[in-house]
Amino acid sequence: MKDILGELEVRRAAARSGGGERRVAAQHAKGKLTARERVELLLDEGSFEEFDMFVAHRCTDFGMEKDRPAGDGVVTGWGTINGRQVYVFSQDFTVMGGSVSETHGAKICKIMDMAMQNGAPVIGINDSGGARIQEGVASLAAYGEVFQRNIEASGVVPQISLIMGPCAGGAVYSPAMTDFIFMVKDSSYMFVTGPDVVKTVTNEVVTAEELGGASTHTRKSSVADGAFENDVEALAEIRRLFDFLPLNNRQKAPVRPFFDDPSRIESSLDTLVPDNPNQPYDMKELITKVADEGDFFEVQKDFAANIIIGFIRLEGQTVGVVANQPMVLAGCLDIDASRKAARFVRFCDAFEIPILTFVDVPGFLPGTGQEYGGVIKHGAKLLFAYGEATVPKVTVLTRKTYGGAYVVMASKHLKADFNYAWPTAEVAVMGAKGAVEILYRSELSEPEKIAARVKDYEDRFANPFVAAEKGFIDEVIMPHSTRRRVARAFAALRGKKSAMPWKKHDNIPL
Repeated sequence: MKDILGELEVRRAAARSGGGERRVAAQHAKGKLTARERVELLLDEGSFEEFDMFVAHRCTDFGMEKDRPAGDGVVTGWGTINGRQVYVFSQDFTVMGGSVSETHGAKICKIMDMAMQNGAPVIGINDSGGARIQEGVASLAAYGEVFQRNIEASGVVPQISLIMGPCAGGAVYSPAMTDFIFMVKDSSYMFVTGPDVVKTVTNEVVTAEELGGASTHTRKSSVADGAFENDVEALAEIRRLFDFLPLNNRQKAPVRPFFDDPSRIESSLDTLVPDNPNQPYDMKELITKVADEGDFFEVQKDFAANIIIGFIRLEGQTVGVVANQPMVLAGCLDIDASRKAARFVRFCDAFEIPILTFVDVPGFLPGTGQEYGGVIKHGAKLLFAYGEATVPKVTVLTRKTYGGAYVVMASKHLKADFNYAWPTAEVAVMGAKGAVEILYRSELSEPEKIAARVKDYEDRFANPFVAAEKGFIDEVIMPHSTRRRVARAFAALRGKKSAMPWKKHDNIPL
């Protein structure tokens, strides 16, 4: 008996050692943690239950039968984050470069199947050289099986991807189908084809960092939702994000203890909107002053900064926030902002997370670049996302909201539940100057008359009361009471039941 127990410990030690001391040291020298160290930091201490520690590949080509490391380059299992269940896989770059084989893929598929069956999120830690070339099409089949699980799990359980090393070729498509992707600066990258292939095919000379580094994907492509300085910070922030999310689409997000008065008055909000209508202000100040303890987890903050998305809590309950940012492009909606916000709204709706929208939008960004890029269709994505969302929706208009952008930003016409406006809000087809130049074109040569017309238009429409008279605004509220009013609105909506007509699925304008 002792011999058998001893053998088990020897085998476990071999599996835990990964690719051996030399390769582990090389991983550490790059500033990267090993697959197991990452799992230990991500999960509650002592909570990890590993699966398939002794699984080995079955390839016999190219002499592969002589090297069959236990675990086959990926650590899989389940554990808890702050006591809540989660399934995890962590690719081990020290074992054959973390390359994906048939059995490596099967290990990932097993925990994804279990996650869907048991209703718990999946966190994937990606650090892999890609498909294992020696296995040929079998490794591609393994990727395909993982992709199918990503698709089936979408909207059923939250899926989070951490890119903590290379992620190239087919490997990038699995993270791309998950709900959130986070990267580590200077040590992770994602691309379909690497710099060498790019140079061969297009003659472009580009580094891996320029082609698919964290800066590229958080600022330019929007593939990644955020980037962190190192592995430790990344794992700590994922724990923080996880706390905002429900375990699955049939459960609510966890309610956390809060020590902030829901009726807190924030007098500084009365002066947040400047007297000059063209002067910007920081919408993040409003978000943090409404949130419990000022805690705001922002997503995609480096991309399309003219719109803000992320999570707060109100009375301990998770709320998704979408807000125009007057500091960037005057808060205009454009292609990037529409895509960014639409995907976030759809995520919140899929997982029963209420949506709070702060509106200060002058319209859609004009120009040939936007029209040629399809701003009509991309803007329609946000319109569609808000219109199909059946979760509680509360909207607060802070300043201007003009034209089609007014309708798009969770207006009453898209079945928003509570639509509040500050006294500084103005709802109109367009700004006073533009409207007057169209309505009184014959008087354009007379500046004094035009100035009087502008003032008349502003007196009539530069306020929230015309919309309130028609019932499009439920209440004009004092800025300082925003937290109290919004918190009460969501409390009133906790029993909301709403459904769309039966359909197999919608056809959102992709």
